[in-house]
Amino acid sequence: MRVWRSLNTRVALSAGIVLAVFIALSAFALERAFRDSARSVRQERLLAQVYLLMAAAEVDPAGTLVISGGTPEPRLDMPGSGLYAQIQDREGDEVWRSQSALSVSPPAVVRLRPGEQRFEIVHGRGGEAFFAQSFGVSWATNGGSFPFTFTVLEDLEPFEAQVAAYRHTLFTWLGGTAIVLLLAQWLTLRWGLRPLRRVAIELRRLERGEQQQIQGDYPTELDQLTGNLNRLIAQERARQKRYRDAMADLAHSLKTPLAVMRGALRGRSEDAGDMNEQIERMDRLVGYHLQRASASGRSALAAPLPIQPTVERLVDALCKVHADKRVDIELAVGDAVRFRGDEGDLTEVLGNLLDNAFKWSRGRIRIGALTHERRLVLSIEDDGPGIPESAAQEVLQRGVRADQTRPGHGIGLAVVRDIAEAYGGSVRIEPSELGGAAITLEFPGMG
Repeated sequence: MRVWRSLNTRVALSAGIVLAVFIALSAFALERAFRDSARSVRQERLLAQVYLLMAAAEVDPAGTLVISGGTPEPRLDMPGSGLYAQIQDREGDEVWRSQSALSVSPPAVVRLRPGEQRFEIVHGRGGEAFFAQSFGVSWATNGGSFPFTFTVLEDLEPFEAQVAAYRHTLFTWLGGTAIVLLLAQWLTLRWGLRPLRRVAIELRRLERGEQQQIQGDYPTELDQLTGNLNRLIAQERARQKRYRDAMADLAHSLKTPLAVMRGALRGRSEDAGDMNEQIERMDRLVGYHLQRASASGRSALAAPLPIQPTVERLVDALCKVHADKRVDIELAVGDAVRFRGDEGDLTEVLGNLLDNAFKWSRGRIRIGALTHERRLVLSIEDDGPGIPESAAQEVLQRGVRADQTRPGHGIGLAVVRDIAEAYGGSVRIEPSELGGAAITLEFPGMG
């Protein structure tokens, strides 16, 4: 998915997931800690009630237990107060119950041995839940020792309500904290990734030809990267210049000896015709390979060039060259159509195609350029004799001409094909609506 290609999105999403997990684990741990703490408070409070109940109890020599002076906790005397107490003898029979338990049926608890205590959650016959704190004692009297189990119970509902209220407060504050942290995280990411966005902006300016190198002052982590990019750009431009200068020097060095040889053979014997033919062949080969080698091909940092000015300049020049021919030019090239590549390659392609169109045209030429689905489509049509379908691919080969009676080396369309292929494009030759040939070029990635 395209969204995962964004560094900012990936970092923000990763940090958001970590934050969400941290908040969830923190909420779970804090709620668990609060629940355990509140449970311990309940246990200590109920154990204190057991001790107070034991202090108020008296056992006679016959083993009869009574609570003298009233219960130590007023809630034990209020029916349905939520706090209940009961005492069992050694047989597990209930020997005393608080007034608060008269309207309810608290569950029976297990009889404990002397000195044993237990804190647990028990359930009544109606499904009610209670905290139960029990303590086993052995009461010594003149008549002997009598074991009893003292139990104090409390409804669980207030405890759960307290935990629920804490949970609501906890989630409210943690949710607010999470929002604040996410906002702070987003601002931090925006600030931290700002140099990367600046690099991307400068690279787009390089592609549009608005600047020649990366100019910003960047942090240490990006300074080496931007410096290497600038050196790479400078080296690439210098390499292209040296290469073209070398090609120009080579062309000059080869054409001069060929011209001398051609002049020396004029007026010679019958072998001069064969020698001239070979010299012409060498001249065509030199021209083809020089033009092919000069094609720069696609460059990621090439500035987009408007096509219309180049077309108009070439048309004006060819109209002067073919001043003896009246040609009606139909131009359909939008101002926004751009060629992302070397200006020399664009001039070479359009120059060859327009030169052929002027040579073969009877009076009409149509030039079109548009961008469709990120592909640049160039088309040049004429009303000349056209190119037979059987010869359409053949004329794209080096040294092949559709008509041997017309001047030329037969390398123009081959150069056009090589330049188009250098950009990952293609060339098509089809019949034109004007009656002649329609040559269409497609260059991908030009949108």
